Amino acid sequence: MAKGSPTLLQVNELSTVFQTRAGILEAINSVSFKIAKGETVALVGESGSGKSVSALSILRLLEKTGKISKGTILYDQSSLTEMTDEEIRKIRGKDIAMIFQDPMTCLDPVYSIGDQIIEAIKVHEDLSKTEYHRRAVELLHLVGIPDAKNRMKNYPHQLSGGQRQRVMIAIALACRPNLLIADEPTTALDVTVQAQIIELLKKLQSEFGTAIFLVTHDLGVVAEMADRVVVMYAGQVVEQTDVKTLFSQPEHPYTEALLQSIPRLDTDRNQRLKTIKGSVPTLTNLPTGCRFHPRCQYASEKCRIEEPPMFDLGENHISKCWLKDPQFTEKEWDLITSEADEGIFFEEDRLFQDKQKVLLEVKDIKKYFPINKGMFSRTVGHVRAVDGVSFDIYQGETLGLVGESGCGKSTTGRLITGLIQLTEGKVLFDGQDLVKAKGQSLKKLRQRMQIIFQDPYSSLNPRMMISDIIGEPLEVHGIAKGQEKYNRIAELLEIVGLSKNDIQKFPHQFSGGQRQRIGIARALATEPDLLICDEAVSALDVSVQAQILNLLKDLQRKMGLSYLFISHDLNVVKYISDRISVMYLGEIVEVAESERLFREPLHPYSQALISAVPIPNPEKKRERIILKGEVPSPVNPPSGCKFHTRCPKAMDICKHQKPKLKEITPGHIVSCHLY
Repeated sequence: MAKGSPTLLQVNELSTVFQTRAGILEAINSVSFKIAKGETVALVGESGSGKSVSALSILRLLEKTGKISKGTILYDQSSLTEMTDEEIRKIRGKDIAMIFQDPMTCLDPVYSIGDQIIEAIKVHEDLSKTEYHRRAVELLHLVGIPDAKNRMKNYPHQLSGGQRQRVMIAIALACRPNLLIADEPTTALDVTVQAQIIELLKKLQSEFGTAIFLVTHDLGVVAEMADRVVVMYAGQVVEQTDVKTLFSQPEHPYTEALLQSIPRLDTDRNQRLKTIKGSVPTLTNLPTGCRFHPRCQYASEKCRIEEPPMFDLGENHISKCWLKDPQFTEKEWDLITSEADEGIFFEEDRLFQDKQKVLLEVKDIKKYFPINKGMFSRTVGHVRAVDGVSFDIYQGETLGLVGESGCGKSTTGRLITGLIQLTEGKVLFDGQDLVKAKGQSLKKLRQRMQIIFQDPYSSLNPRMMISDIIGEPLEVHGIAKGQEKYNRIAELLEIVGLSKNDIQKFPHQFSGGQRQRIGIARALATEPDLLICDEAVSALDVSVQAQILNLLKDLQRKMGLSYLFISHDLNVVKYISDRISVMYLGEIVEVAESERLFREPLHPYSQALISAVPIPNPEKKRERIILKGEVPSPVNPPSGCKFHTRCPKAMDICKHQKPKLKEITPGHIVSCHLY
């Protein structure tokens, strides 16, 4: 963005309210910011901060119960708040377009993607049928969909997640808008696809001069894309400045805490992540004074009573914090900061880790799902979800399992626990064969292996109280009954950082992070030796994620737990894992110690994955390896090395001969013809 570019969108003192059974609730309060032509402004904050409501308010896409109660939104000097429904419809899509978070729910499953792009153009432009089709093909080509002409006939379910997100961007760009509102456009995507989408948005911005309003909680993406950042907390803007200043010199305790809670590639694995205590307050129970004071490590009596104004710190930097009051003395500041928490390290000694004792052995496991067709359901092929995976987990160790969506990570986790049956291979737990185990012996083995699921909302029964959710495994395995069971549940709640007073509550009475703690308490109920964490922190805000990661590390030290940690977030995997296995299309392609893998990845796929991780630091730019195309179908995987169709270093031998896993240096195994 050129300095001094004219203002495209100006939001002044905007407040949005919702009519509920509890009365009128204010979702956002006096929000103000500007977006210049060609500029990228990021809006960040935890879930419940009011980010999406702010974005939806601009285009007046609120639910019927919601309305703008005060303030103005000026687009190119025209007031969007005073426009009629008919007038705002002419702006939507043509001048201001929106990319929504979940393309699967936003694309209509009964219309082809070509028809959906054409519909977006038809609303604002009157062209011939041939011209509509030409423009739609052009847009698909522009956003990098291969074979665009033939893909016009495809339906959303026939595309991958990354391709669906590209179609959403094509629809948003259909009429070449001046402003794109992108609501979490990369949150549900793998790092490789995320890298492609970020590059695409940057390229389109430079070509068309489009301004972008980026709503996200991913600070790595913010550092990568934004010119300026607006930080929101509990419905209010608490800080606003340019991206470099925000990351190097945050001036609000909330911004500082958010930045410190992210695990980075250079974070010391023995250091506890800094966390923000508590959670974002609900709209029905907003604190007096500064809304952040109950969670702030610097809070004073004044913060509890009086709401701070927005202080101007110069050079377009503002902060809503009493610490920035010019009358605040250096002596007062030193007194407060001296009492604040410093970085705390975990105990160096891992009493329970035993690199000699193999707890879990996975030997050449395969899972092929049959594809049935026709009236008689004949098997016409197989989905090779897991295709010969082998690894070991030692007692007290954390093994990370990483790879793109669809590579077979979660299926591997389910095969180990016996939730689905193996097609081939062996799983040995503490020397015992899980496939051969039957009846009581299988039940005993399962008691020692538990799983923590990705989504704490769908993995807890909403009709059961917490006492029943955590108590169920205790009864199933005959561990405790009656008063003993009640005492054990109370103890488990305390272990995971909840109160025993929560025992009679239902899941809907807890935040996402608290629900995940309940899921962990349920998994710990049977006193397992191995926990399979299937994307256990993916659905959580960075602040809550830090709490859960610290908790998992604490539990490992106290109880000697082993973890299989399945995730696509490489920053998190590096922080928590001792060793990491990289998976591609049902196969392991590389295994190494955590530090070594990130320092010197050998497999071209591992190199691409690590290069694609967004760094939460705008000063550091990494050379990206952008993978071409999509992950091939596991129904018809490529011959030879499965990665050769996307590999920048592919040779002729890769197309015909499958590489074997080889130990290159002690403990570093790779499957690649380059070695």
